[in-house]
Amino acid sequence: MSAQDTEDFGADNLSEKSRMIPSLPPYDMNDQLLPREPRSAWCCLAWTLVVVTMNSLVFFINLLLMFVIFTVVLLPTIVVVYFGFQCHSRVLHSAARYCRSILDDNSSSALIILGFVIMSPLIVVAMAIYCSLARRLHLFMCFQPYSRAVYKGVKWRWYEEGGLCSCVKGWNTQVKAWV
Repeated sequence: MSAQDTEDFGADNLSEKSRMIPSLPPYDMNDQLLPREPRSAWCCLAWTLVVVTMNSLVFFINLLLMFVIFTVVLLPTIVVVYFGFQCHSRVLHSAARYCRSILDDNSSSALIILGFVIMSPLIVVAMAIYCSLARRLHLFMCFQPYSRAVYKGVKWRWYEEGGLCSCVKGWNTQVKAWV
């Protein structure tokens, strides 16, 4: 075999291997694919507490936001079912004036049924409102990976996006959700 044949053979192997790589590797040293340097045990414990605290805080903010949205949207259902149960003679049978003059057992039963019937569409509306708000505020991007605590040099997600949870960026009005 000549030298030209061996070079061609190596070039063919190289091109076959390069076809298997889906994209070019990053040239930025911050986005390197090399193994990162692990933290010491105490430093890892401290960073684990920071990451767990931040993730717990983000979780409770999401939970509070969901609670507020569901409470506001489901308020008509809560009121209708409450008055239906309060004025029915077999449940609470209140001595309030509106229970004696306006609501009898049949109308109280109708209120209870109406409240439970309108509950399911209102739950869908509340979930759609929460999901669109969480997507616009990028709330799920605020969760930090555990590798932030284990390895040095892992960037905060919100730092790269331009602010805390990307709220500084402009709103993306092209995002649509089908419910």
